[in-house]
Amino acid sequence: MPDTLSLWIRHETRPNEQRAALAPEDARRLIERGARLTVEESTQRVFPIHEYAAAGCEIVPQGSWVSLCPAEAYVLGLKELPDEPTLLRHRHIFFGHAYKGQARARRLLRKFEAGGGVLLDLESLVDADGHRLAAFGYWAGYAGAALAVLHRRGLLTAPLAVLSQSELDVRLRQSPAGEVLTAVVIGAYGRGGRGACDALRTAGVEPSRWNSAETRALDRDALLAHDILVNAIGTDHPVAPFLTKAALDDPRRRLSVIGDVTCDVGSDLNALLVYDRVTDWAHPVERLCRRPRPLDVIAIDNLPSLLPAEASRAYSADLWPLLLALREGSPVWERCLHDFRRAIGSRDGG
Repeated sequence: MPDTLSLWIRHETRPNEQRAALAPEDARRLIERGARLTVEESTQRVFPIHEYAAAGCEIVPQGSWVSLCPAEAYVLGLKELPDEPTLLRHRHIFFGHAYKGQARARRLLRKFEAGGGVLLDLESLVDADGHRLAAFGYWAGYAGAALAVLHRRGLLTAPLAVLSQSELDVRLRQSPAGEVLTAVVIGAYGRGGRGACDALRTAGVEPSRWNSAETRALDRDALLAHDILVNAIGTDHPVAPFLTKAALDDPRRRLSVIGDVTCDVGSDLNALLVYDRVTDWAHPVERLCRRPRPLDVIAIDNLPSLLPAEASRAYSADLWPLLLALREGSPVWERCLHDFRRAIGSRDGG
C-alpha cells in the first residue's frame, strides 16, 4: 500500500441522504496525519463544503470520481453507487449490502469484477469476534423510537424532513396531559436499542428492555400489552418470530405501533412476520389492520438520515482511525477484502 493515504469522498446520490462518512473535523485529523483528502461538492450533504476546504481538503465537482479519481485513492461513501459507470475500477468503501443475498447484489459485484475494482464493504468492518467497529445503530434506534412515539401521539407528519436532535427532542417532550404510554424495546442493550431507550425516555416513556433472555422464551401476551414495540435486535441467524399475523386479530392486543429499526423484512432473519415491505419518508406508516384496534408499522431502512449531523459525527468518530489504518495493511481491512473476494468467487454473487 502507498505511504500516503488518499481518500476521495464522493457525493451521495440517494434522495434524502444528507449523511457523510467523514465529518470535516475528522477529515482535518486525517490530513494532519499525512493523508490526502479530496471531497466532492454536494447539493445535499449536511456539512457545507467550505468546512472541508477549511480542513485542508481539495474540492472537486460532484460525481467526478468516475473520471478524475486516481487509481491509488479510495472512493469513500455511504450508500449505493449510481447506475453508471457499469464497470467499477476503483477501490470503493461504502455500505454495499452485497453479501447476504440482498437485491441487486449480484449486479453490483459483477460491475466490480468486470472493472477490476474492489469493494471494502462497511458492513464487513468488524473486529476478530465479528462486532461492528463503526455503526449508525444508535441513531437508527433513536429515530425509529421517536417516530413511533410521535405517530402514537398523532404528531407525525409526512413526508418526513431532516431534523437536529434538539428539534426532535422538542417534539418528543410534547406529551399530552394525563397520557400513560408503555413501550418495549427488543434488543435493548445493543447500539440501536440504547438509542431507542434514550429517545423513549426523552419522550417521558420508561421502556421495558428485552434482550435474548426475554425473546428466548417470549411472553407474547406481555409484548402485546404494550402500546409501542421497537425492534432493534441485531442477529446473523434466524430466530423464532416475535409476532405473526395471528397477533393482529388477538382481542387482548393493546399494541398499536411497531417501530422496526432492524428492517429485516424479506429476509430469513425477519422476526416480525406481520408486514412485507419497508416504508419510506414519503409514506412512513403502513396500517396492518383496523380491528380489534388499529396496528401500524414504521419500517424505514435509512433512519439515521433523519438526524444526519449527529449520526454522521458519531460514525465519523469511529471510522477515521480505521481509515488511517488502511495504509498499514490492517487485519480489519483485510477481513473486508477477504469477504469481497469470497463473494466474487461464489457463483451466485453472494
